[in-house]
Amino acid sequence: MMSQWHLARGYRYAGIVSGLRAEPDRRDLAVIVSDRPAAAAGVFTLNRVRAAPVQVSRGRLPRPDCRAIVVCSGNANACTGEQGLADARRMTELVADELGCSPEQVLVASTGVIGRPLPMPVLVAGIPRAVRAALPGAEALNQAAHAILTTDTGIKVATREQPGYTLTGFAKGAAMIGPNLATMLGFLLTDAPVAEDDLQHVLRAATDRSFNCISVEGHTSTNDSVFLLANGDGPRLSGPELAAFQDAVTGVCVELGRKIAYDAEGAEHLITITVEGCRTDAEARQIAKTVAESALVKTAVYGADPNWGRIVSAAGYAGVPFEEKDLSLWLGDMPLYRSGTPLPFDPAAASAYLKHNREVQVHLKLTLGSGRCTFYTCDLTAEYVRLNADYTT
Repeated sequence: MMSQWHLARGYRYAGIVSGLRAEPDRRDLAVIVSDRPAAAAGVFTLNRVRAAPVQVSRGRLPRPDCRAIVVCSGNANACTGEQGLADARRMTELVADELGCSPEQVLVASTGVIGRPLPMPVLVAGIPRAVRAALPGAEALNQAAHAILTTDTGIKVATREQPGYTLTGFAKGAAMIGPNLATMLGFLLTDAPVAEDDLQHVLRAATDRSFNCISVEGHTSTNDSVFLLANGDGPRLSGPELAAFQDAVTGVCVELGRKIAYDAEGAEHLITITVEGCRTDAEARQIAKTVAESALVKTAVYGADPNWGRIVSAAGYAGVPFEEKDLSLWLGDMPLYRSGTPLPFDPAAASAYLKHNREVQVHLKLTLGSGRCTFYTCDLTAEYVRLNADYTT
């Protein structure tokens, strides 16, 4: 798999075992280093309770001269007050000391349990070691991608090779996943020459169509962060070239977002919800999000119960005005409800579709306009409840 990755030039990676986590041999500290100053942009959680690393990184972006990102897993450094902010800044200082740059040129992210102070002696020892260990190449990226995980079952990497530049992306996320990001971290790196303001616009647009269109249980976390770095030299992309770059970044983000939903804690199904025919894309997203976050819809899919009334009723309380006659529904390629009227269908076949397919499709179509949205979610399982009931104990 690693042999298929396309790696942006001028970046080094490390993922080490620092001792931050209790599990032996568990990688828990990652760094990404750009060999030359990179334009940088970021998008962050909309939760009013924002982790210290979110506050620190958000205040430093966008910028034209980023040199590195440092990431720890196992401890969110969230709800930790002034000490948490000081610790997040100290993490960036430790990286800057090794690189010979300003701490302001270093970004920081964390993920894990909320409300626990960082064990700074561990990080003071580990961060310089991680920076010195940073190397180019797929194996180094693989180690960094593992070091950012929490309850994920595997790494999430997506890359693109475009004419003149390459995009490399990796992310983590498996629960506390709700639109406006989620308990997710994402890192996108390119060797394209892009100005930081354009980079910020590109990332925000890409996020709206990807990471803001995934949900596991609708819980928006305190630590969500997605970064985009561009270290290319030469004339900045503009016009059609910048539009093509936008498409490439969006494609990488959609692929990573889909992998997050696929890897949702305890999930047995990836559910793709397509809503079309709304007045606007925003209305389509509102309906899709409401269906995606319905516990009744999610448990029906888990139980292979083609109870389509749950889907239709969720669409109806989404807050988007429409008449029943405006709505039709398909499960896979099976029409269940057309223009406000139920259709005859084979319940056994519909149940088998849910039971025997890891990926299922729900398609809602209205007659109000051209607005559309594709949204990814998962089923709600007993294993999800067990994992989250036992998470901190």
